[in-house]
Amino acid sequence: MNPPDTHLVLIPAFNPGRLLAATVNGALKAWPNVWVVVDGSTDASHEALLADSRPGLKVVVLSRNGGKGSAVLAGAELARSSGFTHALVMDADGQHPAARIADFMAASVLKPTALICGRPVFGPEAPRARLYGRKLSVGLVHFETSGRGAADPLFGFRVYPLAPLVAVLKATHGGRRYDFDPEVAVRLAWAGTPAINLDAECVYVPRDSGGVSHFHYLRDNLTMIAMHVRLIVAMLSGQTGASPS
Repeated sequence: MNPPDTHLVLIPAFNPGRLLAATVNGALKAWPNVWVVVDGSTDASHEALLADSRPGLKVVVLSRNGGKGSAVLAGAELARSSGFTHALVMDADGQHPAARIADFMAASVLKPTALICGRPVFGPEAPRARLYGRKLSVGLVHFETSGRGAADPLFGFRVYPLAPLVAVLKATHGGRRYDFDPEVAVRLAWAGTPAINLDAECVYVPRDSGGVSHFHYLRDNLTMIAMHVRLIVAMLSGQTGASPS
């Protein structure tokens, strides 16, 4: 497939450490247009990219950390203003498979109205506690969407049609941090965006190999609980449209 000029790779990054460079290199090998949205990073991981003149690479630096959802929204709005209609969002920490970018983009080109969702295939290194813990959130999202949408709403390797993504994010104050991936999965399903689920490998990189996690168990689990309460209340009260919440 000849890469269409309507699709780009969008990588939100907050203090991702040394794996950012490898993630960007892998994305550029797979796709010609790659944008990195630096979400108020303080670890200098992006500084080499600022001097990188490779065609198709763009680095957007946000002055303060607003969370993954805020970074994706900023990148999505800039991308739309530059003529892009779709973005494959992937993490900066080496967990997502650059080798699958072209396949996911091809699926998006065939069905441009759809959300192309990664269905994670975990390796033996994946922490058992994390795998068991995600089952509750996955089950709740399936309940909130009546089984429509993302097979795994916590996995962020996805191709988004940008217009509905921006619309649902602007219609809520949520979905700005760790609640981004599940919240937009639910709201896009409510908005009628169909989902196509494709397998994608997920690698948990150990700390001694550069792996970085900013997940705070208490704070971010409370954020997720609040999100599910908000979504279930909206669902039960019939407020599942794209109007502000």
